[in-house]
Amino acid sequence: MKTFFLSVVFLCASFSVSAQQLDAFFNSTNTFLSTYVKNGRVDYKAISKDPSALNTLLDQAARLSVSISEPENYKAFWINAYNLAVIKGLVKNYPTKSPLDDKGFFDKTTYKLAGQEVSLNGIENDLLRAKFNDARFHFVLVCGALGCPPLISEAYIPETLDAQLTQQTQKAINGNFIKVSKNKVEVSEIMKWYKSDFTQNGQTEIDFINAYRNTKISKQLKLSYFPYNWNINAL
Repeated sequence: MKTFFLSVVFLCASFSVSAQQLDAFFNSTNTFLSTYVKNGRVDYKAISKDPSALNTLLDQAARLSVSISEPENYKAFWINAYNLAVIKGLVKNYPTKSPLDDKGFFDKTTYKLAGQEVSLNGIENDLLRAKFNDARFHFVLVCGALGCPPLISEAYIPETLDAQLTQQTQKAINGNFIKVSKNKVEVSEIMKWYKSDFTQNGQTEIDFINAYRNTKISKQLKLSYFPYNWNINAL
């Protein structure tokens, strides 16, 4: 009985420490983003001059443990980790004009995060998209290019994650992610590359758009895709 009691105490203490470490990561990420991100643009120049805060954050992220059994913690961690890893990759090569200037930026370069080596594509496709059917991920995972939805100057946190996901999706859908004219609607190539995410359960891309758009679009409009802007989203 005593052994069982001690085991329970140990497990509770471990969970408490883990939760505190995760909260500390979210708080530090919030401070970092509020310092270096303005109006969706990142001050890569300033970070490259003193990358210590970014490196400390990624060191924190490397030592953390997250479980899919706590989905909001899990999703918030990996969204923030993705965005921070993108910044790290661009700072490493700064000055640079585009993430595509670094061959393997998305699929070859790996980062140690939550105790594993993972690429940016691995985070997006294996750790998030494969486990959750949520197209809103595409509006919060920021690839470091102007074609991406803008990076916000705050951390994604478990308590408000669903609202943040919806808010960023609405901003994109009601912003320059879509161009509507009299006879057609043009959308970002993100919707072409990940079409299956936006057409789940029998819905069309326009159905998805109208779920978040203030001014609804006619389903009769022809849909096409405008070229993605891969220039770096530098301040």
